[in-house]
Amino acid sequence: MSSSARSGLSACIITFNEIDRIDACLASLAFCDEIVVVDSGSTDGTAERATALGARVMTRAFDGYRRQKDFAVSQAQHDWVLCLDADERITPTLRAAIEAARDVGFTAAGYRFARATEYFGAFLRHGNAYPDRVLRLFDRRRGGWRGEREIHEHVSVDGRVLGLDGDLEHRAYRSLADQLRRLERYAQLMAEHDHARGRRARLRHLLVNPFWRFLRGYVLRAGFRDGWRGLIYAWVEANYVRQKFIKLWLLDRGQRIV
Repeated sequence: MSSSARSGLSACIITFNEIDRIDACLASLAFCDEIVVVDSGSTDGTAERATALGARVMTRAFDGYRRQKDFAVSQAQHDWVLCLDADERITPTLRAAIEAARDVGFTAAGYRFARATEYFGAFLRHGNAYPDRVLRLFDRRRGGWRGEREIHEHVSVDGRVLGLDGDLEHRAYRSLADQLRRLERYAQLMAEHDHARGRRARLRHLLVNPFWRFLRGYVLRAGFRDGWRGLIYAWVEANYVRQKFIKLWLLDRGQRIV
């Protein structure tokens, strides 16, 4: 395919107070034809910095992760979109794979690639954390951020999905306290989502599910090979599952969780 017929590509990002990470994220997307940033009212200069770096920035009140990302996709100029969070970066290997797919006209409805999470100074390479394949490059005419769930949202497409080489770097947590705060919020949102849809917590969920999450990630998926980082990650992840079901248990019994 000639360069004149090459598919346009829009990068879509949602932000809130990401001034310390937005530069690296946008720099990794320099190969895209445009960058769309939807900010939900940052007070640290994120929106202004993104504008200065060449992104097209708009502000929208946050009403859910899925809705915010879906809105960003709807604002893109091109039908092929690449969606990132502000704490993610495209690596050179993944960039080359995306560019190669674009040069031949994007032969699938969407593309998955591995996401590598940085954790206390090193990238996790085992357990539940990796390869964590995500579908982030897609034709919005054939899919998008579908469904009703606003937390742990994901893309689905109608058509073939292919894999690409290279990693999406995920620098998710600024500290352990940051991770614990986020997971507590995610547990609340998931419990509220499940409760609203009639799911009920049972005693086995409180006792067995956290243990299974730890066993699956740390032992069966070899999270132990990431050393002490793998142990902490698996333990904190299991605690997230425990929190989620405790909150759902309380909601089932008419108790407040916030």
